[in-house]
Amino acid sequence: MSLRPYRDIYARKSRQIMVGDVPVGGGAPITVQSMTNTLTSDPAATIDQIRQLEEAGADIVRVSCPDVESTAAMAEICRGSNVPIVADIHFHYKRAIEAAVAGAACLRINPGNIGSAERVREVVKAAKDNGCSMRIGVNAGSLDKHLLEKYGEPCPEALVESALEHARILEDNDFFDFKISVKASDVFLAVAAYQGLAEACDYPLHLGITEAGGLRAGTVKSSIGMGSLLWAGIGDTIRVSLSADPVEEIKVGFDMLKALDLRHRGVRIVSCPSCARQAYPVIKTVETLEERLAHISTPLSLSIIGCVVNGPGEARETDIGLTGGGNGNHMVYLSGVTDHKITDDKLVDHIVELVEAKAAELDAMAAKNS
Repeated sequence: MSLRPYRDIYARKSRQIMVGDVPVGGGAPITVQSMTNTLTSDPAATIDQIRQLEEAGADIVRVSCPDVESTAAMAEICRGSNVPIVADIHFHYKRAIEAAVAGAACLRINPGNIGSAERVREVVKAAKDNGCSMRIGVNAGSLDKHLLEKYGEPCPEALVESALEHARILEDNDFFDFKISVKASDVFLAVAAYQGLAEACDYPLHLGITEAGGLRAGTVKSSIGMGSLLWAGIGDTIRVSLSADPVEEIKVGFDMLKALDLRHRGVRIVSCPSCARQAYPVIKTVETLEERLAHISTPLSLSIIGCVVNGPGEARETDIGLTGGGNGNHMVYLSGVTDHKITDDKLVDHIVELVEAKAAELDAMAAKNS
């Protein structure tokens, strides 16, 4: 039985904004996003990477706009993207205006960092005129000087205070279509800051553990930090920050949401770690299946268990199940019910065929009911 209803009871209720045509907050599905690492001034390379992220399931993609050459390429990039594009702006307000005019769906900008009140008004006007939302992005590594002097070091209170100061600037300009992040590379600092911010406001929250590290270590670190927040009902959109191919960020993000029963995309494989009881090479089988089933986006579940100790029980809870049996005879379960046996020969091919057929069946049902 899913524990999701218990989470929903205590989930933080946030207001909703739109990032292009993608809703964020207000009960909408938690979105998964990443960021390109190509030169934005090279639109062909950037669009190619966006395509890869789209194929992996990205809902939103962010691109950095550090110079005029980057914002000059934004119109082509936005036209070439099937998902909303967020323009990452740091200190130069003109880059924000240029990105908004070029078609960016959202501006990542801290209004307190771009200068005078008049500059803020110009950016807000550009956002309103072009249907842009914004993200206030507070980071422990670049905290406001006056807050570092006040608190002595980055701390949850300082991150929250910074976020609310920036939010107040937008509110004073009658702009409320924004989300907020308070990221840190320290898990405890980031989690405490997000918990404090969740209590202080109802704006949608963009979750992230910044500079989390490489693929394995960064995945673990991000899962601990963001997972604990998502489990507690905090968070409306996520970005897993990895020193790895950006596509991996999308994969990890969806795996995180699948593990928490918050959102499903593709095949969820339940598999055992294997032991001396395994009746077939479980680890190799799972590795091959993950690779060969990566193209399936339809949510469904598959259990791959090496023996009869836990196999039947896990198979009852999945769409398709495989349990290792004696003498190379393994049991296949469909919708939790024993269906037929299969030998070692072409085992993987058979499971792939079953999964693809099940995905096609579910797609047809969804199309019929839509």
